[in-house]
Amino acid sequence: KPDWLSGFPVQIYCNRSDILKLKFLCSIGLGAIWLTASSYFAIGWAREAAYYLPAAYVWWVIIGIALLPGFLMGTMFFSNLLNMRRKEYPTVCTDTTVLICAHNEEHTIAHTIRAIYDQNYHGKIHLVVVDNASTDQTQHEILKMRSCAPPNCLLTYAYCGVLGKANALNFGLRLISTPYFVTVDADTYLEANALQRIINHIVAEKSVCVAGSLFVKNAKASLITRMQNYDYLFSIAAVKRFQSSYRSTLVAQGAFSAYQTCAIRRIGGWHNVIGEDIVLTYQLLKQGFSSTYEPYAVGYTIAPETLDAFYNQRKRWAIGMLDGLHFVPPWKQGSPYARYFTFVNISVIYVDFAFLFGFIPAILLALGGYFYFAGVLTIVTVALCMVLFITMYLYQKQIHIPFENSVIGFLFFLFFFQIIQSTAALHGYIIRQFHRKEQWK
Repeated sequence: KPDWLSGFPVQIYCNRSDILKLKFLCSIGLGAIWLTASSYFAIGWAREAAYYLPAAYVWWVIIGIALLPGFLMGTMFFSNLLNMRRKEYPTVCTDTTVLICAHNEEHTIAHTIRAIYDQNYHGKIHLVVVDNASTDQTQHEILKMRSCAPPNCLLTYAYCGVLGKANALNFGLRLISTPYFVTVDADTYLEANALQRIINHIVAEKSVCVAGSLFVKNAKASLITRMQNYDYLFSIAAVKRFQSSYRSTLVAQGAFSAYQTCAIRRIGGWHNVIGEDIVLTYQLLKQGFSSTYEPYAVGYTIAPETLDAFYNQRKRWAIGMLDGLHFVPPWKQGSPYARYFTFVNISVIYVDFAFLFGFIPAILLALGGYFYFAGVLTIVTVALCMVLFITMYLYQKQIHIPFENSVIGFLFFLFFFQIIQSTAALHGYIIRQFHRKEQWK
C-alpha cells in the first residue's frame, strides 16, 4: 500500500515499480493541472502584453518565467509530499573504502581525515588519500595524520603526478579492494554517522551509487555563504529527494557519495571532464542501474566565500551538466524516470535564458510602471516557491542538522541568487560550446 493511502480500508497488491509509477504519474498529473490552470490565466496576460511587444517574445517569456517553472516545481512538490516517509536500513559491518583526492589542500585535508577517523562505523575503513600533484604541504599533512589512525582505519597515501581530478580518482580506484567505496572531497567533513548511513543505504537498496546530503560548513563566513546555505537546504536537497524517489538521482556528487566498486570499474571509471561526477552518474543510469540519495548521511562542505569564487563554481556546474548531456542524451537513458529528469535539465537551460532576458527586463519595466510581465502569475509562482521552501525546511529539521538561520542570507537567496546562478550558467554554456578547458577544481 502506498504511504499516502495508509489509514484507508483498502488493500493494494502491487510491486514496488507499480507504486513508483503511480506516485510519479500522480505528481505529473497534479503538476499538469497546475499548468493547465496557469495557462488559462496566462492567455489574457499574453494578449495584453502583445499590444506592446512581439507575441512570440511574450509567450517565450511567460512560459520561461511562470508556466514551465510552475509545472516543474509543482511536480517536485507533490512528489516529495507523496514520498515523505523516512526509510530505515539495517546496520551493516562490511569493510569499505573512503577515497579522497587532494590538490593543494594543506589547510583542510587534516580536518577531513580527522572526520573519517571519528566515524561511528561498524566495519573497517580503508582510507585512500591520493595526492594529485600538490605543490604545497598536502603530503606532509596526510602523512602526519597516518600515525594517529584508529584501530579500525588504515590510511594509504598515494601520489598521482598527472594533474586532473578524474586522473586522481581513477588512480585511487585501482587501490580499492572492498565491494563499496565512498568519495569525499578534501574540504568536506562528514558527520559522525554519515558513513554508516550511506553504506547501510547502498547495501539495502542495491543502488550502484548513493549521493550523500551536503550542507555548508562555513555558512557564517560571508554573505555569499549565507546565501548558499539556503540553496543547499532547499533547492539541491529537494531536487535530489525528487529524483531519488524514482531511483534516478542525476548527480552522485564527488564531494560525498557511495558507489559499488564493480559497477564503476565496469564503465571504466571517470572521464577527464569538468563534470566527471555527473558524467559518471549519467553513464550508470544509462546501463539501467539505480542511483539514489540518502538525506540522513550528512557532510559539510566549504562553500565559496566570495562572489567571484561562487560564480566560477556555478559556471563549472553548468559545464558539467552539458558534459553529462553530451555523453548521455536524455533519449539514451536507461529508465523513463531518468529520461524525464535529463529532459528537465535541458529545460533548465531555457529557464536560465528566459530569466535573464525576460524576467530581469520585466522587473526593470515594472519599476518604471510598465507591468507587462511582472504580473499575478509570477507572484503566484513565487508563492509556490515559498510553500516548497517551507516544506523543505520542515523536512530538513527532522535530520537535526545544526542549521543557522540568517534573515539577510535568506533575502539574498530569494532576490539575488538566481541572477548570479543564471548568469554564471549562461557563461558556462558558452564555454562548453567552444570546448574551452577549465581548471582542476
